[in-house]
Amino acid sequence: MRKSVLLVASFSTMAMLLTGCQSSLTGDSYSRDEARRVQTIRMGTIEALRPVKIEGTKTPIGSIAGAAVGGVGASSIGQGNGSIVAGIIGAVAGGLIGSATEEGLTRTQGVEITVREDDGSMRAYVQQVQANEVFRVGERVRIASVDGTSRVTH
Repeated sequence: MRKSVLLVASFSTMAMLLTGCQSSLTGDSYSRDEARRVQTIRMGTIEALRPVKIEGTKTPIGSIAGAAVGGVGASSIGQGNGSIVAGIIGAVAGGLIGSATEEGLTRTQGVEITVREDDGSMRAYVQQVQANEVFRVGERVRIASVDGTSRVTH
């Protein structure tokens, strides 16, 4: 019973760590490096909108955390060499599960916004969907760009 509580606590901690590492991809989020930088502003009209999925992060954190939890949990099975083999198998399986969990927890819903800019060019921008921001085809929007990162806003 105590080992299962430990495993649940370990997986909960891993989930909190993974979601805490996720950066926002919304139109109103800026990194510390982007703050106070001059931005280029362009205007345009939305031509098309398409829902997209933005992949989750794929860092070593999920694999390492999963391997640690899996290894510790599985090493309690059996005795002697059996315990060592179970720990190794548990660590490998936990690493795979941890990696998949990280990607799933950090995956997000996005929108591809195709804009005809005032200079006549047509560009598509992908950003995370925000609950309080709704875009519509035909709407005038503002595109702010800094160091290769662009955001579409109202």
